[in-house]
Amino acid sequence: MRHILSILVEDEPGVLSRVAGLFSGRGYNIETLNVAPTLTEGLSMMTITTEGDEAIVEQIIKQLRKLVTTLKVVDLTDVKSVEREMMLLRVDAEGSKRAEVLRIVDIFRCKVVDVSLDELIIEVTGTQDKLGALISLLQRFGIKEIARTGAVAMRRGMQE
Repeated sequence: MRHILSILVEDEPGVLSRVAGLFSGRGYNIETLNVAPTLTEGLSMMTITTEGDEAIVEQIIKQLRKLVTTLKVVDLTDVKSVEREMMLLRVDAEGSKRAEVLRIVDIFRCKVVDVSLDELIIEVTGTQDKLGALISLLQRFGIKEIARTGAVAMRRGMQE
């Protein structure tokens, strides 16, 4: 099962390696990892996605909570949340291909962030499924390069 963990940590050297070590020590892979500062100076928010057995992920969460630099751990898997990922793609767009690529870009509400004679760099934000669907459609034109941020997620506000 896919899990999304949101981890509030103190922004100190070695925190990332200690967190990653909890996963690797149990034989689990971190699929995506995103770390950024919060509004509070000295604190960062980590968003980690992983595939794993419920019991093992629960053990990892318990171990994360024991780390001195970890202030809060939330498993967003079973919580109503918003998840997004950002991706840049360098796509071949020579001649007659360009118009069709631009139509797909428009349908997916992407943004063209760089243009040259024979290629486009496209920016897209969305769910993992949306990004996967875009990649599938653009592969026939020739994707030259991809850069992805990994997931960022946030619990939704209280809803009645």
